[in-house]
Amino acid sequence: MRHIGLDVGRDFAHVAVVEEGGHARRLPRVAMGEEFRAFAATLGPQDVVALEASTNTWALADLLGRHAGQVVVSNPLRTRAIASAKRKTDDIDAATLAELLAADYLPPVWQPDEATRRLRRLTSHRAGLVRDRTAVRNRVVALLARRLVRPPVSDLFGVRGRAWLADLELPPEEGLALEAALCIDALLSEQIAAAEQAIAALVVDDQRVRRLLTIPGIGLVTAASIIAAVGDVSRFERPAKLVSYLGLDPRVRQSGDRPPLRGHISRAGQAHARGLLCEAAHAAVRSPGPLAGFHHRLRARRGAGVAIVATARKLAVLVWHLLTKDEDCRFAPPARTAFKQRYLDRLAGQEGTRPSQRGATGSSHDRGRARLRGGNDPHGPALRQAIDRVHADTTPPPGA
Repeated sequence: MRHIGLDVGRDFAHVAVVEEGGHARRLPRVAMGEEFRAFAATLGPQDVVALEASTNTWALADLLGRHAGQVVVSNPLRTRAIASAKRKTDDIDAATLAELLAADYLPPVWQPDEATRRLRRLTSHRAGLVRDRTAVRNRVVALLARRLVRPPVSDLFGVRGRAWLADLELPPEEGLALEAALCIDALLSEQIAAAEQAIAALVVDDQRVRRLLTIPGIGLVTAASIIAAVGDVSRFERPAKLVSYLGLDPRVRQSGDRPPLRGHISRAGQAHARGLLCEAAHAAVRSPGPLAGFHHRLRARRGAGVAIVATARKLAVLVWHLLTKDEDCRFAPPARTAFKQRYLDRLAGQEGTRPSQRGATGSSHDRGRARLRGGNDPHGPALRQAIDRVHADTTPPPGA
């Protein structure tokens, strides 16, 4: 059996191999492209190949997996022998990978299936478009600040805001910059909508997404991004494992007989999914229920920032339970959940009408919006009882 380590770069891959009971031996580097495909064809079922996770990892893993017996993808953040080495070259990194692989000391990462990879690419594509659009809109805001102009509308890029920008008198160079920014913003908005349609078409039959849509505050993009990041939830033995994977667990420092010191969250793992959970927490606390009660109590003691992050952690725990037990959220607002389900179907092309914004009983606009938010509804006494049970407790904590 041969254990082969690959240090992959943009143009070349450096190769090292460990034979049975031997030391790492360097092989000539391989150019990426046809030469690398020819190298992959020389591998056999007795070969085990290791490479670190990078941009093109999964394409290389698929190519190598057609010929090699096993392909191990390593987490570079946990490969301490490479990350903290005093002498660090591509050849040394490849040899270290081969030696760690032969000694069974290489920390592998979970390899997602093709459907999960497609969903990850789509959610990542949409996230990049949103970042670009945010940058363009920030340039418009900066332009107005330079001209000492305060917009009279809350949504500068809505219908009224765009009409106001169109009538705004600016110097020629500023007007040219504003027109270009608005054109780019419109184009990016169209591409974001197209990306969301592609995401909806991919997950419309995924029951995991349907489960997550029952959680207050979680919409289509957040649910799809969580599924893309988590993949197979069965690889997490308990909720704390998923919380740690998403970087929502506190840092802990402990030595000897001293008590452990807990700090800020670790921020490890998927930053995009973690950010979406924090955004979902902001929406979830506006819907009356256990999450809102928990956030209100903690905010009174620790502040708004800590309370929102803690609520996001609660959402991650709730995600684990719903996916593991294959059940819906018990305190989901029925009208709002049905609205999100219909929106997913319509976006995926499975429903021809736009979902109604009115309440289920056809009541007034204000009352209908309250029902969609899961608010005060006399027809939902069970919800009101649950809200009363989690009502904010003003009793100070012990030792306060």
